[in-house]
Amino acid sequence: MRIITVVGARPQFVKAAVVSRTFQSNPEIEEKIIHTGQHFDSNMSDIFFHEMQIPKPHYNLGIAGLSHGAMTGEMLKGIEEILINEKPNWVLVYGDTNSTLAGALAASKLHIKVAHVEAGLRSFNMNMPEEINRILTDRISNILFCPTETAVNNLYKEGFENFKSKIHNVGDVMYDAAMFYEKLAPECKYKFPFVLATIHRQENTDDLNRLKNIFEAFGEIGKTHKVILPIHPRTKKIIQINQLVTKGIELIEPVGYFEMISLLKGCSLVATDSGGLQKEAYFFKKPCLTLRDETEWVELVHGKFNVLTGADKEKIILSFNKMKNLEINFDSNLYGYGDAGSIIVNALGI
Repeated sequence: MRIITVVGARPQFVKAAVVSRTFQSNPEIEEKIIHTGQHFDSNMSDIFFHEMQIPKPHYNLGIAGLSHGAMTGEMLKGIEEILINEKPNWVLVYGDTNSTLAGALAASKLHIKVAHVEAGLRSFNMNMPEEINRILTDRISNILFCPTETAVNNLYKEGFENFKSKIHNVGDVMYDAAMFYEKLAPECKYKFPFVLATIHRQENTDDLNRLKNIFEAFGEIGKTHKVILPIHPRTKKIIQINQLVTKGIELIEPVGYFEMISLLKGCSLVATDSGGLQKEAYFFKKPCLTLRDETEWVELVHGKFNVLTGADKEKIILSFNKMKNLEINFDSNLYGYGDAGSIIVNALGI
């Protein structure tokens, strides 16, 4: 059984590691990893792959810094050439990046079976490139591995029972990863209580009014709870030029996966526009403010683990003051039982 896994960013490597570990225990499986290079990450050194117990990519296309169309086109071309040479039985794609769509398209056009991990997620915001990627990838996949029952229901509402693709609710591979890597994370160096914040989505970073509102809210929060904010250099420059940082907000360099886990374990609350970090806040039993107008992880909002605040300054502050003192029961199993990787491998017929 020959598997090609297509990934383009560090979070996708973390997800892929969950399944790859299961592949490695089976001598009948040969997996090769294509790294498209979509997100250049200086943290992804040889040490990263060693510590994460992830096989180093067999191919690195080095495609980054292009427009969405140009990037996806270059990836499609590069992945297709590899697939023609490798002749895999399956192509595995994760999440909702341009790499995800390019991998699925290349395989589908060559009549190679596609498995999509994290299928069925919907924000219902077609202005998000991620939403377009995930919808198109789902439609051309042979197996759809959903992380939640909500994701399964989204697919049925879209008529997927009429297609030939198989749908499985396997749980969330990120929960597998969080539980596995938790023991490798260092002790948190910041004093409790503090808020862990991240901002990276274009809807926030490219809209100065939204960014100002978010930072004004952080300034208020920072009077009682320091806000620790790992930030991308480009966004950091925008923040500094517009003098948005006030006392109580500490900007730090982007952190690796283990450092992020230590921050999650050490913080009192999370404020983010990241999809993945919303879930990880839940994994580590932390309330979360989502600085977006919608989320794919609606079960977190329904369960009151997460509040959608958008970039509304008053709503962010009000929600923080409410959530910081709230007693929340995190005993539910919204994302499975930490065995998603094994279920995926079994469903592939291996």
